[in-house]
Amino acid sequence: MAYIDSIKYSEAKGRLKEIYDDVIEKRGKLASVHMVQGLNPESIVHHMDLYLELIYGRSPLKRYQREMIAVVVSKTNDCDYCIRHHSEALNHFWKDEERIIRLAQNYEQAELSEIDLALCELSVDLTDDPGKDKKKHTDNLKALGLDDRAVLDAVLIIGYFNFVNRLVLGLGVHLEEDGGKGYEY
Repeated sequence: MAYIDSIKYSEAKGRLKEIYDDVIEKRGKLASVHMVQGLNPESIVHHMDLYLELIYGRSPLKRYQREMIAVVVSKTNDCDYCIRHHSEALNHFWKDEERIIRLAQNYEQAELSEIDLALCELSVDLTDDPGKDKKKHTDNLKALGLDDRAVLDAVLIIGYFNFVNRLVLGLGVHLEEDGGKGYEY
Protein backbone atom coordinates (compact mmCIF):
# COMPACT_ATOMS: atom_id res chain seq x y z
CA MET A 1 0.00 0.00 0.00
CA ALA A 2 1.37 3.42 -0.98
CA TYR A 3 1.96 6.08 1.65
CA ILE A 4 -0.76 8.30 0.12
CA ASP A 5 -4.20 7.59 -1.30
CA SER A 6 -4.13 5.89 -4.68
CA ILE A 7 -7.20 5.88 -6.83
CA LYS A 8 -7.96 2.46 -8.27
CA TYR A 9 -9.46 2.08 -11.72
CA SER A 10 -12.80 1.01 -10.23
CA GLU A 11 -12.93 4.27 -8.23
CA ALA A 12 -11.94 6.61 -11.08
CA LYS A 13 -14.46 9.09 -12.44
CA GLY A 14 -14.54 11.86 -15.03
CA ARG A 15 -11.19 13.06 -16.32
CA LEU A 16 -9.22 10.55 -14.24
CA LYS A 17 -11.21 7.64 -15.74
CA GLU A 18 -10.51 9.03 -19.23
CA ILE A 19 -6.79 9.23 -18.43
CA TYR A 20 -6.74 5.71 -16.98
CA ASP A 21 -8.53 4.39 -20.08
CA ASP A 22 -5.97 6.13 -22.30
CA VAL A 23 -3.08 4.58 -20.36
CA ILE A 24 -4.67 1.15 -20.67
CA GLU A 25 -5.14 1.66 -24.41
CA LYS A 26 -1.50 2.71 -24.88
CA ARG A 27 0.19 0.31 -22.47
CA GLY A 28 -2.24 -2.60 -22.14
CA LYS A 29 -2.89 -2.06 -18.45
CA LEU A 30 -2.64 0.39 -15.57
CA ALA A 31 0.38 0.35 -13.24
CA SER A 32 0.58 1.25 -9.56
CA VAL A 33 2.84 4.21 -10.43
CA HIS A 34 -0.05 5.70 -12.43
CA MET A 35 -2.67 5.14 -9.75
CA VAL A 36 -0.51 6.80 -7.10
CA GLN A 37 -0.69 9.95 -9.25
CA GLY A 38 -4.51 9.80 -9.35
CA LEU A 39 -4.87 12.79 -7.03
CA ASN A 40 -3.23 14.90 -9.76
CA PRO A 41 -4.60 13.38 -12.97
CA GLU A 42 -2.86 15.73 -15.40
CA SER A 43 0.50 14.68 -13.95
CA ILE A 44 -0.23 11.20 -15.33
CA VAL A 45 -0.79 12.66 -18.80
CA HIS A 46 2.51 14.55 -18.75
CA HIS A 47 4.32 11.62 -17.19
CA MET A 48 3.02 9.27 -19.91
CA ASP A 49 3.81 11.74 -22.69
CA LEU A 50 7.42 11.96 -21.52
CA TYR A 51 7.67 8.19 -21.01
CA LEU A 52 6.27 7.38 -24.45
CA GLU A 53 8.53 9.93 -26.16
CA LEU A 54 11.70 8.76 -24.42
CA ILE A 55 11.09 5.02 -24.54
CA TYR A 56 9.08 4.61 -27.77
CA GLY A 57 9.86 7.77 -29.73
CA ARG A 58 12.40 8.08 -32.53
CA SER A 59 15.94 7.91 -31.23
CA PRO A 60 19.37 6.76 -32.34
CA LEU A 61 19.29 4.55 -29.23
CA LYS A 62 17.79 1.12 -29.69
CA ARG A 63 14.73 0.20 -27.63
CA TYR A 64 16.63 -2.43 -25.67
CA GLN A 65 19.29 0.18 -24.76
CA ARG A 66 16.60 2.43 -23.28
CA GLU A 67 15.23 -0.42 -21.17
CA MET A 68 18.77 -1.43 -20.20
CA ILE A 69 19.41 2.11 -18.95
CA ALA A 70 16.13 1.94 -16.99
CA VAL A 71 17.25 -1.25 -15.24
CA VAL A 72 20.72 0.09 -14.41
CA VAL A 73 19.46 3.43 -13.08
CA SER A 74 16.78 1.64 -11.04
CA LYS A 75 19.34 -0.79 -9.62
CA THR A 76 21.59 2.11 -8.69
CA ASN A 77 18.64 3.67 -6.81
CA ASP A 78 17.51 0.33 -5.27
CA CYS A 79 14.11 0.71 -6.91
CA ASP A 80 12.89 -2.89 -7.16
CA TYR A 81 9.56 -1.78 -8.68
CA CYS A 82 11.26 -0.26 -11.74
CA ILE A 83 13.90 -2.99 -11.94
CA ARG A 84 11.12 -5.57 -12.22
CA HIS A 85 9.04 -3.59 -14.72
CA HIS A 86 11.93 -2.74 -17.01
CA SER A 87 13.65 -6.11 -16.71
CA GLU A 88 10.40 -7.55 -18.04
CA ALA A 89 10.46 -5.02 -20.89
CA LEU A 90 14.15 -5.70 -21.62
CA ASN A 91 13.50 -9.43 -21.75
CA HIS A 92 11.05 -8.77 -24.56
CA PHE A 93 14.14 -7.81 -26.60
CA TRP A 94 16.95 -9.89 -25.11
CA LYS A 95 14.92 -13.02 -24.39
CA ASP A 96 17.55 -14.00 -21.83
CA GLU A 97 16.41 -13.80 -18.20
CA GLU A 98 19.78 -14.91 -16.83
CA ARG A 99 21.57 -12.09 -18.64
CA ILE A 100 19.05 -9.59 -17.33
CA ILE A 101 19.59 -10.86 -13.79
CA ARG A 102 23.33 -10.35 -14.28
CA LEU A 103 22.66 -6.84 -15.62
CA ALA A 104 20.57 -5.99 -12.56
CA GLN A 105 23.14 -7.42 -10.18
CA ASN A 106 26.28 -6.06 -11.84
CA TYR A 107 26.07 -4.72 -15.39
CA GLU A 108 29.78 -5.46 -15.92
CA GLN A 109 28.89 -9.18 -15.84
CA ALA A 110 26.13 -8.97 -18.48
CA GLU A 111 28.28 -9.48 -21.60
CA LEU A 112 27.56 -6.03 -23.02
CA SER A 113 28.93 -4.39 -26.13
CA GLU A 114 31.38 -1.54 -25.63
CA ILE A 115 28.64 1.03 -26.35
CA ASP A 116 26.16 -0.62 -23.98
CA LEU A 117 28.80 -0.82 -21.26
CA ALA A 118 29.55 2.89 -21.71
CA LEU A 119 25.82 3.71 -21.50
CA CYS A 120 25.61 1.76 -18.24
CA GLU A 121 28.68 3.53 -16.84
CA LEU A 122 27.11 6.91 -17.61
CA SER A 123 23.82 5.74 -16.06
CA VAL A 124 25.49 4.81 -12.78
CA ASP A 125 27.79 7.84 -12.63
CA LEU A 126 25.06 10.38 -13.41
CA THR A 127 22.74 8.73 -10.87
CA ASP A 128 25.34 8.37 -8.11
CA ASP A 129 27.20 11.64 -8.59
CA PRO A 130 25.20 14.08 -10.73
CA GLY A 131 27.39 17.08 -9.85
CA LYS A 132 30.58 15.53 -11.18
CA ASP A 133 31.74 16.43 -14.71
CA LYS A 134 30.46 13.88 -17.24
CA LYS A 135 32.50 15.00 -20.25
CA LYS A 136 34.61 11.83 -20.17
CA HIS A 137 31.42 9.78 -20.64
CA THR A 138 30.19 11.98 -23.47
CA ASP A 139 33.56 11.85 -25.20
CA ASN A 140 33.73 8.07 -24.80
CA LEU A 141 30.21 7.52 -26.18
CA LYS A 142 30.98 9.75 -29.17
CA ALA A 143 34.29 7.96 -29.78
CA LEU A 144 32.33 4.70 -29.84
CA GLY A 145 30.11 6.07 -32.58
CA LEU A 146 27.12 7.62 -30.85
CA ASP A 147 26.10 11.09 -32.00
CA ASP A 148 25.06 14.04 -29.86
CA ARG A 149 21.36 13.12 -30.17
CA ALA A 150 22.05 9.63 -28.81
CA VAL A 151 23.97 11.11 -25.86
CA LEU A 152 21.12 13.57 -25.22
CA ASP A 153 18.56 10.76 -25.31
CA ALA A 154 20.65 8.67 -22.90
CA VAL A 155 20.85 11.53 -20.41
CA LEU A 156 17.11 12.24 -20.79
CA ILE A 157 16.31 8.60 -20.06
CA ILE A 158 18.67 8.52 -17.07
CA GLY A 159 17.03 11.68 -15.71
CA TYR A 160 13.53 10.31 -16.34
CA PHE A 161 14.21 7.09 -14.45
CA ASN A 162 15.75 8.95 -11.55
CA PHE A 163 12.47 10.92 -11.42
CA VAL A 164 10.29 7.80 -11.56
CA ASN A 165 12.45 5.94 -9.03
CA ARG A 166 12.01 8.81 -6.59
CA LEU A 167 8.27 8.91 -7.22
CA VAL A 168 8.00 5.18 -6.53
CA LEU A 169 10.35 5.14 -3.54
CA GLY A 170 9.12 8.42 -2.06
CA LEU A 171 5.47 7.35 -2.14
CA GLY A 172 5.93 3.67 -1.28
CA VAL A 173 4.55 2.33 -4.56
CA HIS A 174 4.31 -1.46 -4.50
CA LEU A 175 4.70 -3.88 -7.36
CA GLU A 176 1.46 -5.13 -8.83
CA GLU A 177 0.30 -8.67 -8.00
CA ASP A 178 1.34 -9.86 -11.46
CA GLY A 179 4.92 -8.71 -10.88
CA GLY A 180 4.84 -6.00 -13.56
CA LYS A 181 4.08 -8.39 -16.40
CA GLY A 182 1.66 -8.05 -19.29
CA TYR A 183 2.44 -4.60 -20.67
CA GLU A 184 2.61 -3.89 -24.37
CA TYR A 185 6.14 -3.40 -25.73
